[in-house]
Amino acid sequence: MSGRPNIVMVLTDDHAAHAISAYGSVFNTTPRIDEIAGHGWRFDNCFATNSLCSPSRASILTGTYSHVNGVTTLVTPIDAAQPTFVSQLKAAGYRTAMIGKWHMGDGPGHDPQHFDYWDVFIEQGEYVDPQLLSRDGLRTVPGYATDIVTDLALNWLSGLPSGDPWCVLIYHKAPHRPWIPPADVSREPLRVPDTFFDDYATRSSSVRRATMRIAEHLTLEDLKEPPPPGLSYEDEALWKFQRFMEDYLACVRSIDDNVGRVVDWLRDRDLFADTLFMYASDQGFFLGEHGWFDKRLMFEESLRMPLVLSYPRRLPAGRVFTDMVTNVDWAQSILDAAGVAHHPRMQGRSFWPDLLDAPAEPPAAGVYYRYWEHDDVFHKAPAHYGYRTSRYKLIYYYNDGLGIPGTGPGTYPPEWELYDLVADPAEVRNVYHDPAYAQVRAELTTAMWLEQARLHDSPHHSQPRPPGV
Repeated sequence: MSGRPNIVMVLTDDHAAHAISAYGSVFNTTPRIDEIAGHGWRFDNCFATNSLCSPSRASILTGTYSHVNGVTTLVTPIDAAQPTFVSQLKAAGYRTAMIGKWHMGDGPGHDPQHFDYWDVFIEQGEYVDPQLLSRDGLRTVPGYATDIVTDLALNWLSGLPSGDPWCVLIYHKAPHRPWIPPADVSREPLRVPDTFFDDYATRSSSVRRATMRIAEHLTLEDLKEPPPPGLSYEDEALWKFQRFMEDYLACVRSIDDNVGRVVDWLRDRDLFADTLFMYASDQGFFLGEHGWFDKRLMFEESLRMPLVLSYPRRLPAGRVFTDMVTNVDWAQSILDAAGVAHHPRMQGRSFWPDLLDAPAEPPAAGVYYRYWEHDDVFHKAPAHYGYRTSRYKLIYYYNDGLGIPGTGPGTYPPEWELYDLVADPAEVRNVYHDPAYAQVRAELTTAMWLEQARLHDSPHHSQPRPPGV
C-alpha cells in the first residue's frame, strides 16, 4: 500500500436512515451495512442541504451548496468540468470510477468527468435490464440493476494494476420509486408510524398542500396491484402503506446483500483495512411519517441522511458521531483522509480531524437547507429554506422560484414554521407564533440570515432583513 486509502462510496437513492438496523430500524435488518458501522463510525446527525436526488449528488461531489454548483433542481444539469473531490484525487494519482446512478444530466458537458472509467444509467435508470451509458455508447444490460452496478464496479477493480490507490463510486438506483424488488417480498405486518394519520394542525398551508400522502398519492405503478374493494379510507391507507413498504424493504435487502459483496471482495484481497468505505443515501425519505412518502420537505425523516464509514487501519471501531454535518462536508473529509488538498471553492467543514480525536475547528452551530424546486403540479412541495440547530428548526416557505418547466407555479403567501426538536421530536407542533418562543424565533432568524451571507446565498426578496443585521 502507498499509505493512502482506497476509497469506496456506496450511495443509494432514498434510503432512509430509519430503514437501517444500525440506526434502530423497527422495519428491517441490514447486517452488511451495520458491519461498516461496527468497524467504524455511525453519523447520527448528517443532513442533506437540498433533499432531492440531483442536487444532493452535486453537493456530495463538489463540496458546495446548490447555489454554487448550479444543480438546484432535478432539471438543472451539472457542469461536470467543475472541481470535485474526484478531480482532486485523480490529480493526486488516484484511479477513479463512477458506476450507476449519475442523474445530473446526460450529454456533452454533463456526462461524468474526472473518471478513468464511468458507466451510468440514463436519468433515473431502470430496475430490470437497465440501459447504461459509457464512453463506448449506450447499451442494455440484462439483469437486476443493483446486482449489475456491483458487478461492473468489481469488474473494474479486478482489472486494476497493483500500486496506485483508487476511488470507486458505486451509485445504486434502489430503493427509489417505483420500488421493484429482485425476488420474493416479505408479507409480515409492519409497524405504522405514530404520525401516519397526522392532521397537520398548526402546520402551514405550504405543508398541507404537499401531494405526498400514501393514502392518496401512490399510483398503481407504485403499488403493483389495486387495493381490495370495500375498504374504509383508513384501512385502504394502511393497506397501501404495507404494500409500498414491502417492496421498499425488499429493495433495501438487495442493497444490503450487495454491500456485503463489495466488503467480501475487499476482505478476500486483504484490502478492507486499508479502504475508506462509506455507505450513505443521497437524502432521507418519509416512510409513512405524517402520512407521507418521498422527501423534499425540511422535516427530519427527509433531511437526515444515513452515513456509516470505516477505515480500520486508521479509525477506531464502533463509534458514533453526534455533531451536525452535511453532505457538503464529505468532499473535504474524503480528501483529508487521502492526504489530498481541498479545492479552495469547497464550502464544507472537514470532519476527518474529529474522527482522529483531533478536531481542527469547533462543530457546526447549525445547518442551512434550501429546497429550490417550487412545483405546483406534481409533489406540490413549496420552495423553502431553513436553519437547524441541535434543538430548533426554523423554516421559511417563500413559495416562489424554480419550478418544473411548463408547470407554472401558483401564487401563495410566504409562511414560517418553527419546531422545538426536544419538546416535539415528531414535529407536529409549529410554535412560530407562540409568544414563548419569540426570542428563539428572533435568534434563529438572525442566525439563518448570517449563515446565508457566509455561504453567499441570497435570502428571498420577500423575507425582511432581521433587526440589527
